[in-house]
Amino acid sequence: MLGIGIALGSILAMIILEGASPMAVLLPAPMILVFGGSFAVSLAGGTLKDALGGLKSLPKAFVGKAKTSADSIETIVSLADRARREGLLSLEDAARDIDDEFLRSGLRSAIDGTDPEDLRTLLEDRIHSKRVSDKTSYKFFHDMGGYAPTIGIVGTVISLVHVLENLSNPDELGHMIAAAFVATLWGILSANVLWLPIGNRLKRLSELECSQMEIVLEGLLSVQAGANPRLVGERLRSLLPLSEQQQSEKEAA
Repeated sequence: MLGIGIALGSILAMIILEGASPMAVLLPAPMILVFGGSFAVSLAGGTLKDALGGLKSLPKAFVGKAKTSADSIETIVSLADRARREGLLSLEDAARDIDDEFLRSGLRSAIDGTDPEDLRTLLEDRIHSKRVSDKTSYKFFHDMGGYAPTIGIVGTVISLVHVLENLSNPDELGHMIAAAFVATLWGILSANVLWLPIGNRLKRLSELECSQMEIVLEGLLSVQAGANPRLVGERLRSLLPLSEQQQSEKEAA
């Protein structure tokens, strides 16, 4: 929200500093064509379910936050410590208090005695399924970002055709030509300020969430194997990016 807000504010500031009116670019016809057309052709390139999934994920792009791996690591270390002292079955009560659905379901599978290799396969399949689902959502906005500039050019061509039909009115040509290029403006603006950033944001959140799930996977297997809690913590922290490793070490200290 901050990034898009600053970008739109910068564009508005330029319009005002150039001495123009913001209403000069807020023309209904080109905006309807660019936004409606971009959505329509993106829908045409997929399925209705893909489009609905993309729209459903839109709020996440603005207010969604990725789960922190550090919190998951601390939870797993505490589980490993308890499992080492009291046994794996003692974690049944702890599983009910875990908010992370992926960690909770994986822990229950481990407690139920699922073979380690089968547990790894099960959790990896869930991670893969999430990646595929998330890709469908952010790809929809990437597609809109790809189509929008071209749709804008289509709108400009349509408007210029209308300009050529009115060459007998030279007093109106300047205004009509300026209005013709508004469609191109909205095509490029919507693609680079809205759709592509939204798609990239959703993609980045998906990457962070899947990385966190992979750390949980390795942690659960270590808990199931009865590994030393300290070693479990060190190994899981080694899977974090360097900046997060340093932050996690400070918190652990």
